[in-house]
Amino acid sequence: MNASTPRQSPAEGDQDAELLSRTARDLPTGRHQFHKEHLMARIQQLQTSQQEEHGGRPGGPARTRRLRLPRPAVTLPALAAGLAAAVVAGVVVNDGGGVADGGVATGPGLTTEIGAASSEGVPQLLDRISLAAAASGHPTVEPGQYVYVESRTADTFLRTVGGTTTLASHEPHRRQVWRSADGTKGRLVDPAVNDSAEGETLSLPDERGNTPVADLNSPSYDYLAGLTTDPDKLLATIYKETRGMGNTPDQQAFTTIGDLLGESYPPAELYSALFRTAAKIPGVVVVDDAVDAAGRHGVAVARLDEASGQREEWIFDRKTHVFLGERVVQVKRNTGTEALLKPGTVVFTSAVLKRAVVNGIKETPTASQEG
Repeated sequence: MNASTPRQSPAEGDQDAELLSRTARDLPTGRHQFHKEHLMARIQQLQTSQQEEHGGRPGGPARTRRLRLPRPAVTLPALAAGLAAAVVAGVVVNDGGGVADGGVATGPGLTTEIGAASSEGVPQLLDRISLAAAASGHPTVEPGQYVYVESRTADTFLRTVGGTTTLASHEPHRRQVWRSADGTKGRLVDPAVNDSAEGETLSLPDERGNTPVADLNSPSYDYLAGLTTDPDKLLATIYKETRGMGNTPDQQAFTTIGDLLGESYPPAELYSALFRTAAKIPGVVVVDDAVDAAGRHGVAVARLDEASGQREEWIFDRKTHVFLGERVVQVKRNTGTEALLKPGTVVFTSAVLKRAVVNGIKETPTASQEG
């Protein structure tokens, strides 16, 4: 879904790049890396639509595509408000002519019962999860191979049509991601992002010829393989690389680790170390019962973002301690338009169905390849 965009002057390009940089700092990290190369094109696309609405070339009503990130954005600062905030924060803006929102039907907001949280037993649970992760083992991703992750996802978002904002949701649907070991090649198939059965390319360089360097905000397998597995050193690295992101350093560290659990395939030693690292973050709790996007119940390791009132939950099988998926639940009421996200609203939910190493884009794993 590469958009055709108008040519910009260098000054305009610098301003857009600066706005993107500022906005990205306040997004949860991880899976949104798959859409970075498309964000600028879509911002420009939205600008074009708004120009048409306000005296631009004649034609039908302006239509804008919501940029669906795989997880919701946290509260954006004032400097990132306006156009980019509207795109990135997950708000659909439309003048009444309809919403181009991918191939997944939208419905009312998703809801759940808010599970009770406790700080008791957090280190012990994460230690058991870490041991289970170490015992499972992960295959090595060789040059020319791809990490394949298939999941079931859904989300709830604010949609504004004709000046009226309401809750809407993408129904649970299949999402497939392929990414090469070095992170420069890939493909995403997600009907909430692109209604084409072929999906969209994630290969780099992007439309501007840029090949971003992998980091915690956009990790490749090769990058993850080079990280320390010492929990103290790893946590220090996470705090350093995510400084200035999110609402608080502790919440951002927790979110960063959570993103690595979802759509990446960390080497076995690092995967086990991530859980021992999470145990060192203040404010982590246990939720006795949580449900992933596939309807599987489990125990959750969670943390509440006090600024947004949303609790991020990593869900594990109660017996095997295998990671099942995650969800973000609104647990505190906000003010203004965000009050529409009532406590119990499921802002984002996912379930990992398959994770494997394959030899090509569009190849899906056999049962023996699945992790």
